[in-house]
Amino acid sequence: MAFAVYPSLAGRTVIVTGGASGIGAAIVENLARSGSTVAFIDVAVSEGQTLVESVVGKGYPRPVFINCDLLDLDATKAAIERVAVELGPIKGLVNNAANDLRRPMEETGPAEFEWAINVNLRHVYFCTKAVLPYLEASGGGSVVNMSSLAWVKGTLDLQAYSAAKAGIIGLTSSLAHKVGQHNIRVNVITPGAVMTEKQKRLWFDRRSQETVLNAQCIRETVVPDDIARMVLFLLADDSQHITKQNFAVDGGR
Repeated sequence: MAFAVYPSLAGRTVIVTGGASGIGAAIVENLARSGSTVAFIDVAVSEGQTLVESVVGKGYPRPVFINCDLLDLDATKAAIERVAVELGPIKGLVNNAANDLRRPMEETGPAEFEWAINVNLRHVYFCTKAVLPYLEASGGGSVVNMSSLAWVKGTLDLQAYSAAKAGIIGLTSSLAHKVGQHNIRVNVITPGAVMTEKQKRLWFDRRSQETVLNAQCIRETVVPDDIARMVLFLLADDSQHITKQNFAVDGGR
């Protein structure tokens, strides 16, 4: 199969959070394939460095890896400022970073709940807040947030995570109204059961994967590249009049 490369993304600076592995890594690689100047933020140093070399080895522009904990809001703001200074006008932000750690409600205290909200929602709010002035100064751009089918389905032992991911839907809707006048688009993607290496290792054995496929209209495994292709469309000029929307990429599950 042949997939689109977006000319409007060539040379554009885009920030991806949680870009070292899984869906994030697929987003970084696909952006580089379209010629974007990509900066990705992650705490996973080894994976981040490996991804950079892998992208370069495929002949794409070298992405910039920034080792930063998104729970540290001051460090995150400094990382975004660094991107603007070193890589030029920021035109896109992909709020991808998340952690779907399963934890029963009975074992979730205030500290565990706050961690889940911080790692799945708070950084989305503050990364976007930090990037918006740069998008406005550059004449507009696109923010792509990442929700999850978990809050729609009601996945077991993901109550705090689901609350955060549902919150991203509300944040996207409100923010799109606020920034549309500056030619900034804000959309959200709701992935289904995307079979990353982490998901297969921790949550989905072969039998679970078969159960997922049987629940989908299109009985093919959803992989990180499927999500990345939707991200690129929403970042590119091709989606110039699309904002405040939620796109499910789940095989019709």
